[in-house]
This record gives sequence, structure tokens and C-alpha cells, in this order.
Amino acid sequence: MTTIRLATAVLLIGAAAAAASDETSNANACMDGPMQQFGRYVGDWQIDDETLAQDGSGWGPGNGARWVFECIGDGTAIQDHWMPKTGGYGTNLRTYNPDTGRWEIVWAAAAQNGLMHISAEQNDDGAIVMNVLSPDQDPPRRITFFPPDESGWDWVMEFSFNGGETWTAVYRIRATPSPRSPRD
Repeated sequence: MTTIRLATAVLLIGAAAAAASDETSNANACMDGPMQQFGRYVGDWQIDDETLAQDGSGWGPGNGARWVFECIGDGTAIQDHWMPKTGGYGTNLRTYNPDTGRWEIVWAAAAQNGLMHISAEQNDDGAIVMNVLSPDQDPPRRITFFPPDESGWDWVMEFSFNGGETWTAVYRIRATPSPRSPRD
């Protein structure tokens, strides 16, 4: 089953990369219906981050990043580009499956072997909760995108140290609009 998922993800990435359209109409295509759930993050964001100390004693500042979200393929997917200030690169391809009411997400990063498959769903509060499906994570983790406001949006990664009964925030970010254009 994992091989099928990975093959599908590779095909989706190829199809999305091959799709081209007018930038304005393309961005608008991700602002209708369920696509708006992640479409609202389309833009160029400055990231301020912080990590919980391993002993749980408090939060320490991270190095920051730039995170660019774009609508691709006439609204068939949203791709983002994660660019830490210290180097490295990662990208997500996000597609909405109307049959399941969930997002299918593939993550690839320079520091990672292979692809990560993630499922996400918007909750009643408007937050999008992402769960890693494969490869298996130890400890299990989930990521939550909170709804944006006029100044930006928040995101948190949580680990469960007891099989999903409770969750502990271990990494969090605040995204604010970047002064750069998405084409920089």
C-alpha cells in the first residue's frame, strides 16, 4: 500500500509541476470551496520559530525561515516551499480529496530520504490538523495550522509520548507577511 501511495505522490508532483497557468487566476482558483482551507495561506511568509527544550524547561528561539505558499495547476493543488535561514529546503504538495473530505499531502526535504505522506482535515474551529501517515513516527506527531488573522498565523507541532492520549507542543511558529515578493 505504501508503494502505491508513494507512486501516486510522485505522479501528483509531476502533474503539478507540469501544470502552468496565469498567476492571478491560478491564485484565485485556490480560494473557492475546500481549496480555501489551505488557499488562505497562499503568500510569502516570514517565520519566527521556537523549540521546547528537551527537558521541558522552556522555549528557546529558532533561526527563522521563509515559507512561500502558491496555488498551482489551476487550483488542483497548493505547493509550499520551506526555506530555513540556516539552509536546507523542503516542499509540500497539498491536494484536497472530496471523497474523503481530507487533504492528501506529500512532504519532501533535502535532509530526508524519501517522501512523507500526511493526511489533514479542518476542524470545527477552522484549524487544519495534519497527521503523519508514513513513514511511522516515533514519537507520533501532529501539526496544526491555525486560522490566519490580519497580522499572520500560527502553527504548532506536537508529539505524543503516550500513544496519542495527550499531546505536547515541541515546536511552534508565527508567520507574518514577508516584504519580499513570491518570485524572489
